[in-house]
Amino acid sequence: MLWTTAAADSAADDDLVKRGEYTLRAAGCVSCHTAKEDDAPFLAGGRAIESPFGTFYGANITPDPETGIGEWKVDDLERALRHGRGPDGRHYYPAFPYTSYTRMKREDVEALWAYLQTVEPVRRENRPHELVWYARFRPGLRFWNVLHLRPGEFQPRESETDEWNRGAYLANAMAHCAECHTPRTRTGGLDPNRLFAGQRLPDGEVVPNITPDRETGIGRWSGRHIMRYLDMGMDPEGDFAGSSMADVINDGTSFLTAEDRRAIAVYLMSLEPIRHDPGNRD
Repeated sequence: MLWTTAAADSAADDDLVKRGEYTLRAAGCVSCHTAKEDDAPFLAGGRAIESPFGTFYGANITPDPETGIGEWKVDDLERALRHGRGPDGRHYYPAFPYTSYTRMKREDVEALWAYLQTVEPVRRENRPHELVWYARFRPGLRFWNVLHLRPGEFQPRESETDEWNRGAYLANAMAHCAECHTPRTRTGGLDPNRLFAGQRLPDGEVVPNITPDRETGIGRWSGRHIMRYLDMGMDPEGDFAGSSMADVINDGTSFLTAEDRRAIAVYLMSLEPIRHDPGNRD
């Protein structure tokens, strides 16, 4: 009986770790926390993230106790994801998309935590952000959060299908699609009137409109087109994703199940079409 119980516990732990690895991929953690251009170790940080406020660098999230998150507890991870704050109470910059991660379910946070404990610890100091002078005042983030952070788990809509709700959860909470595909306000928050309508990044990269507008968005795409794009990076014209989206696909959405990619497609096709060409400067 004891052996049976131990085996069951071990199987449950293995399942939790597998779910955590899936969560890591769905949440896009690899792209920002692994500096591939520097051949840096997996999840050891250093990836540059350009913004109007300067350059941010992804943190080391391996379980190294000195330079990573080896001293954290699961509640520390949840606080970071849900409230954008470290174990010491310090506010994180919203280049870390906690305004989306705040919607993650507790069970997914616990699974992610379980997986991160299995990653090889890497001693690699976090690189300081290189920001414009007015963005260096970290206490000011408290006021930014008042404007733009709405903590709380994703709440499914009873009027929608399970598939739609799964897609909404993946797109809004885990994959945080709106963080890149939505224009920003002057204070750096998401423009609520143009969600998913695309934007031009500070480095000039154009992030496309993914609302179902037929002229400026993906309204001419089918659900299968969206699924194939999230899997292989190929659009209906046969072109392949480049720039940051290539990393999102290669490190993230290509690891999703077909069912989850279909759920995202169902959700995106249900959005209100917005006529907005992010390639034009407006």
